[in-house]
Amino acid sequence: MPTFEELRRHREPMPSENPWVNGPPPPETITIAPYNPEWPSRFQGMIADIRAMLGDSVLDIEHVGSTSVEGLAAKDVIDMVLTVADPRQESAYVPLLERLGYDLTVREPSFHEHRCLRLADPRVNLHVFGPNCPETIRMRMFRDWLRTHAEDRALYADAKQAAIPGGGNVMDYNARKQQVINEIYERLFHAAEVQ
Repeated sequence: MPTFEELRRHREPMPSENPWVNGPPPPETITIAPYNPEWPSRFQGMIADIRAMLGDSVLDIEHVGSTSVEGLAAKDVIDMVLTVADPRQESAYVPLLERLGYDLTVREPSFHEHRCLRLADPRVNLHVFGPNCPETIRMRMFRDWLRTHAEDRALYADAKQAAIPGGGNVMDYNARKQQVINEIYERLFHAAEVQ
């Protein structure tokens, strides 16, 4: 298990690393939709397909990101985090996920060996990490904090709306809301530290 300090330390991929498997995505219009109560059931359908295809290779799979937080407005994209024994062994899971329509879009060896696969319809981002990955735990902590802290949920919703102007790709949008995300992480880590 990662230490508390490892969890607290935000890591970024190496700036010299090109994460795009097939080149960067084109700019897209970011649209934030009101919370959709169908998002959790959509997630359940997705994980059923993934578990059926990958079998015992799935060590864990969770719904993360804004669509996993009841009441939070979000892009209509389900974010999931899949834990496999070794994300570097792409041959063990990528071809099987491709049969379900997923495309490997991101490979970031310097960022906990992160891989991301995209499903076009319905839109899904499937993040892949190994066991006990600090980033998986951080995602879960952020989700759980927003589920139980209405003020930070509202702050994050406002930050998303404020990040839309400026265009670019989703990573540009994500960068524009990063300061608020970091502030929320500071509060949740402080609360975890004093418990």
